[in-house]
Amino acid sequence: MHVAAYMERMQEKIAAPSVKLQLAALRMLFNWLVVSQVIPTNPAHAVRGPKHVVKKGKTPVLSAEETRELIDTIEIDSPIGLRDRALIGLMVYTFARVGAVVKMRGEDVYVQGRRTWVRLHEKGGKRHEMPCHHNLEEYLEAYIEGAEIGTSAKGYLFRTARGRSNQLSENPMHQVDVYRMVSRRAEDAGIRTQICCHSFRATGITEYLRNGGKLEVAQQMANHESARTTGLYDRRNDQISLDEVERILI
Repeated sequence: MHVAAYMERMQEKIAAPSVKLQLAALRMLFNWLVVSQVIPTNPAHAVRGPKHVVKKGKTPVLSAEETRELIDTIEIDSPIGLRDRALIGLMVYTFARVGAVVKMRGEDVYVQGRRTWVRLHEKGGKRHEMPCHHNLEEYLEAYIEGAEIGTSAKGYLFRTARGRSNQLSENPMHQVDVYRMVSRRAEDAGIRTQICCHSFRATGITEYLRNGGKLEVAQQMANHESARTTGLYDRRNDQISLDEVERILI
């Protein structure tokens, strides 16, 4: 089947981003065949994919007030509560991906220049280091001390609970565990927005930019390859739109 005809059929069945991804894969395959002298030319080279431009991400975002309320409603009289507050705070204040958070060990929280830092293990084996916001510093210190994991440098930082007890195991939390925890905490706080783990990354970036932060610095903090990717998390215009809608005084 001709490549162009194949791509047209695909556009009828799947979304534009998936079509573009398949086209890119076909181009790579045919390039390899050309280099290997199996075929003379790349038939996918001239085929144009569907136009698809994303200017705004789909991740649900919380306001600063909602985030503050969510954190403040977490009871911290047990290791579980201390853990949850520290984990959510880490995602908010460092823009960390949940996948990087659950990989952290005790040694990934350290002091440098009289300030607490965290080391995040990002995609592709990359390490990303960030200084802690003073709130996050407080949350982490309280968690490490309260859960008595300060001496376990190689142990996982964020651990699962032992059954229905308030004690932590030696096993690491997985992304699905964090999602369930976030959903439960949001429900307890009365937050109706259907948030996910990535919401805290988007919320942190939006609030940083709303308070005068620079996009290129947010890019470095979020460990994005491109500032365009960081811009997808910027939801400052959502508030502007809401303010304008309220001008309809009927």
